[in-house]
Amino acid sequence: MSKLRYIFRILAGSSFKRLHQVIGRVKEKSGQNRIYTFFDMLVCAVRYGAGYHDYLIFGFWAMNAKQRDTYMTRVRNKRLIQLVNDPAEEATFTHKNLFNKRFTPYLGRAFLDIAEMDKATFEAFMADKEVIFAKPNVGESGKGIQRLKKADYADLDEMYAYVTDPAHNFGVIEQELRQHPDLNTLYPLAINSYRIVTLVANGEAHCAYAVSKSGNEGKFVDNMENSGLCCPIDQETGKIAGCAHTSALINYDEHPYTGVKLEGFQLPYVKEAVELAKKAAMEVEAIRYVGWDVCVTPDGPAIIEGNVYPGYDFWQLPEHTPDKIGLYPYYCELVPELKK
Repeated sequence: MSKLRYIFRILAGSSFKRLHQVIGRVKEKSGQNRIYTFFDMLVCAVRYGAGYHDYLIFGFWAMNAKQRDTYMTRVRNKRLIQLVNDPAEEATFTHKNLFNKRFTPYLGRAFLDIAEMDKATFEAFMADKEVIFAKPNVGESGKGIQRLKKADYADLDEMYAYVTDPAHNFGVIEQELRQHPDLNTLYPLAINSYRIVTLVANGEAHCAYAVSKSGNEGKFVDNMENSGLCCPIDQETGKIAGCAHTSALINYDEHPYTGVKLEGFQLPYVKEAVELAKKAAMEVEAIRYVGWDVCVTPDGPAIIEGNVYPGYDFWQLPEHTPDKIGLYPYYCELVPELKK
């Protein structure tokens, strides 16, 4: 039914403008006829649950049916989430105050829940801190997060009033983390994280893939929606294993802000970060499929957040899958019901 609803939504016109733009992008990349592309997209939606954006980013026009059927797609990813993640437990991950309390041993940083914070508690928290991050309880892609400097306020009374002002919608304040110096070399203005996707099956946590995210353009977050870059990680060597890509589908061999050569760049504490994510994955039994954002301090990895709607595109882009084999068979082996 998910596949049919998706098709009907397009034909009803709700997404037709974006569909038209995507078909234009496909023509630019492949030279493929627009009408043929439209009907081929519908075929891919019915057979593989692929959205039109999937068709574009994975390069489906250059694949045969057998190759296309190996890809995790929009509908397949949603089905996997429905199979293994209980919506009743999602708030533990989607609300930062609840997440921080549940995963305190994994965070590597101090925090306060603003709803439970009085001025005395805030002043004690700020005694040894010059910078903090204030974050909404619910948000995505770094939206609403502010980096606050104590020196920018007349006193702690003024700073307390700012972070507790309902207009800013902050839910937690957190200690600023120090980043490993090797990641500062990659990009110094943001905490560059690893996205590590885990799936718990048969009582064991498995790592589906790990990618490196880094900030760009002078911004202090590493999210793709904020011009960030993403590169695949070789889990055995801990090195970046390919070029970077962006949400605009632009690829880079060197970081555009720092000029650092990306492929082969040695990342710190990769194996430790994967093991930390796998350990955390066992904490909430009803949530088995999670995309963890893990930062790396000079002393080791620490978890930033967990996402119950993990991205499925990171590891399946054409530049990273020259064999045109996606992640669907891997997930089906761990969760056989996915293929039914």
